[in-house]
Amino acid sequence: MTSSTSHDPEKIRTMVREGYARVATVENEREAGCGCGPSCCGSPGVRVSEAIGYDPRDLATLPDGADLGLSCGNPTALAALSAGEVVLDLGSGGGLDVFLAGQRVGATGRAIGVDMTAEMVTRARAGVAAYRARTGLENVEFRLGEIEHLPVADASVDVVISNCVLNLSPDKPQVWREIARVLKPGGRVAVSDLVLLRPLPSEVREEVAAWVGCIAGAISIEETRKLASEAGLVDVEVRPREDYERALDSVSDPLWSSISERLGEGQKLAEWVASADITAVRPE
Repeated sequence: MTSSTSHDPEKIRTMVREGYARVATVENEREAGCGCGPSCCGSPGVRVSEAIGYDPRDLATLPDGADLGLSCGNPTALAALSAGEVVLDLGSGGGLDVFLAGQRVGATGRAIGVDMTAEMVTRARAGVAAYRARTGLENVEFRLGEIEHLPVADASVDVVISNCVLNLSPDKPQVWREIARVLKPGGRVAVSDLVLLRPLPSEVREEVAAWVGCIAGAISIEETRKLASEAGLVDVEVRPREDYERALDSVSDPLWSSISERLGEGQKLAEWVASADITAVRPE
């Protein structure tokens, strides 16, 4: 699915917002997943997070409920964060990557999460006190807003990260323009997201569960590079990785299995969709 389709953008946003609102209000993170039942992002969360490269020691520092199993990569590690940097997480969910980024940038840095789902922002903010108590840091915050219209000042961010969220937007060109707008000159992008290796069948693209679970909104590697470049970013790289697919297989993810069945006998979803590390830089 590309960023411009016959789908109503507002209906897509509403569907995604409602789906993730239900995820945010699940009390037991092991019941969450990313699609309010079927998920492309895996469940239980901790098992998937470890499988795709998060250090268990880092996960142990998180406030309860921060890791909802919504990841398809590890952008905080990809970003190679340094003390004093300002980091912005697009679609911050329960706060997983914001809380990890805050520890990496330290007391002189700041980690900001933006999410369009009020319930997710509430859940993430609920973890701030525990984060402060465990780390002694007061350098994280969570803002309500759409990634197409970020509540962030121009040229105010050193690093933009995101984890399995850009694919959910019905207006990806605008998301990339916003990323370029908020980055400081020389600032960088470190995003983990889903990309298409080949076009999905129409019945998969049309399935509501697939939208909420990320897959139907993914675009190709080539289009991802094109959108980032057209937004004014340089040194754009999109590198597919295999650990996400293995992680979903290991937890028998229901949406992953369901869509694989729709592709036909002998077809594997990993031949159509992959997780990728996406990096880019705003020119000086």
